[in-house]
Amino acid sequence: MTDAAGLDPFSLIAAHDERHAFDAVVPPIAQTSLFTFNSFAEMEETYLGQRVRPTYTRGLNPTVRLFEEKLAAMEGAEDAMGFASGMAAISSTVLAFAQPGDRIVAVRHVYPDAYRLFEILLKRMRIEVTYVDGRDEEAVAKALPGAKLFYMESPTSWVMEAHDVGALAALAKAHGVLTMIDNSWATPVFQRPISLGVDLVIHSASKYLGGHSDVVAGVVAGSKAMIREIRAQTYPYLGGKLSPFDAWLLIRGLRTLPIRMKAHEADALSVAHHLKAMDCVDSVQHPALANALPAGLTGTSGLFSFTFKDGVNVPRFADTLRLFKLGVSWGGHESLCVPGQVVLSQNQGPNSGHAFGISPRSVRLHVGLEGAGALKADLDAAVAAALAA
Repeated sequence: MTDAAGLDPFSLIAAHDERHAFDAVVPPIAQTSLFTFNSFAEMEETYLGQRVRPTYTRGLNPTVRLFEEKLAAMEGAEDAMGFASGMAAISSTVLAFAQPGDRIVAVRHVYPDAYRLFEILLKRMRIEVTYVDGRDEEAVAKALPGAKLFYMESPTSWVMEAHDVGALAALAKAHGVLTMIDNSWATPVFQRPISLGVDLVIHSASKYLGGHSDVVAGVVAGSKAMIREIRAQTYPYLGGKLSPFDAWLLIRGLRTLPIRMKAHEADALSVAHHLKAMDCVDSVQHPALANALPAGLTGTSGLFSFTFKDGVNVPRFADTLRLFKLGVSWGGHESLCVPGQVVLSQNQGPNSGHAFGISPRSVRLHVGLEGAGALKADLDAAVAAALAA
């Protein structure tokens, strides 16, 4: 995978110019809230916009900027902006372009908190959201006329519906609709939406980009003009600024991202095939098991779900697991399990599980890096206990 200049963007991740960092192989952390000026003239030029330099970390910080530049290179984008969480990135990006009276088209099965943003805050702002099946290009084409934004996620949350992102982006472009996508699941290792015609790419950097379950962060990548618009319209006022230390952790995570993603892919696929062969499993929702991957998606990550048949005691299954921990989020070394029954019981605002028909017999797994053999044995023991209950 190379960019327009023929360079491998992932080679830029590990690269670091030590000449400006005391010859340190690891970039330093500019852990400071503010930066001082050497003169009145320098300060005035900065405020007038004639000079670009850090003044306050909420606006610009060298460590944060280094992460943004590396992520932009990975996504093949002109620029990027870091945030304190994935939802800060989603909210700031959507609100920078959507106005009261606008309509947004979104694929179904979006991330649950993105769904709550759409159903609570955007409705309060009189912004309408229409949900479509991203696999049905005809339905998407019918929904797009008159829309301001098309919000995508592929593969989607929980059911892992994989879409032809390039085809959907082309439909949106034909109608003059701005496109944005949550690319947290695939990462730029397996999917680069900018090259497929998408305008803005969003990540929950807490997931695979960080990769160690020790940082909460988000990022959006796109053209310089669009990132500038976000910076002008929402970013300074919503306050979801990425901290220097978290940016430093993300830079560390990016260095091993390609290697980790290939390991997650291999072990998750092995586990998915293992579950598919079980008599008590009704279906496995993994993009690689459905059909051929859509154009632009070159690999799969460690997150997928499956659905038990009737007669399986799901709570007993969950309680018997040992290597798979019961926990939300994903993307780190550890393997995780979330039962659909628990998701459906959540009562904190609109529930996307009910809205999009999640089965109470479904289970979402994140396959970590403990090894496929040990993870399959853990699942076997839990399934045996669930069937005996």
